[in-house]
Amino acid sequence: MKELSYIYKTIKFTNLKTVYHPSESRGYANHGWLEARHSFSFANWYDPNRTHFGALRVLNDDIIAPSRGFGTHPHSNMEIITIPLKGDLEHQDSMGNVEVIKEGEIQVMSAGSGVQHSEYNKNDDRPINLLQLWIFPDKQNATPRYDQQTIRDLYTQNDFFQILSPSSEDQGVWIHQNSWFHLLYTNTTVEKEYRLKDPSNGVYCFVIEGSVHIENQTLNLRDALGVWETDSIFIKAASQTKLLLIEVPMIF
Repeated sequence: MKELSYIYKTIKFTNLKTVYHPSESRGYANHGWLEARHSFSFANWYDPNRTHFGALRVLNDDIIAPSRGFGTHPHSNMEIITIPLKGDLEHQDSMGNVEVIKEGEIQVMSAGSGVQHSEYNKNDDRPINLLQLWIFPDKQNATPRYDQQTIRDLYTQNDFFQILSPSSEDQGVWIHQNSWFHLLYTNTTVEKEYRLKDPSNGVYCFVIEGSVHIENQTLNLRDALGVWETDSIFIKAASQTKLLLIEVPMIF
């Protein structure tokens, strides 16, 4: 077993703080129809050092077998965001929504005062791979709501593009929290500065594909780095990289 000092390390650069989560340190479960990797404690996997990053409570990297999925189950007081990476996900809920979320789209469900939903792989010939994230909301018992949008039209090559914010007037979907999601897709090596929308927030950087160098840390496929107590971070991304930046409040 690897030493915890390797898997969970906090580094300080002046005031800036970071926590590094290599891909292999994530929780893992294989249920046959579901292969799941958990960045934070979830279901039967619990690590007291990995319960959340600020308002980010869950980041699950799921592979669901053809025509299989999660039966109807309840949620409340959580902002639930789903991003399919490959394949199509069928969603049904107690608000009356029946939708299919495809690769290149993002879905948000504000569970609020309570909602029930199910999620299934729409395809009977191939698995689906998706990211599902849960964010603690900034208000309790809000009216449940659902939204789904394409992110293909927001795509800006070799630069950040926003897919989620706190405002319904802003680009992408919105949630009940002072949080922003950005993606960075590259086809060449790029160096970028990401400036936090709120300097009291932190940002959790998750590599979907490729590799990046953030501050003094190199990140490869499915590695992550949490950064806080700074107003910006510097990123050098290799060609053919996909990076998700999750900016969230840190006081929780």
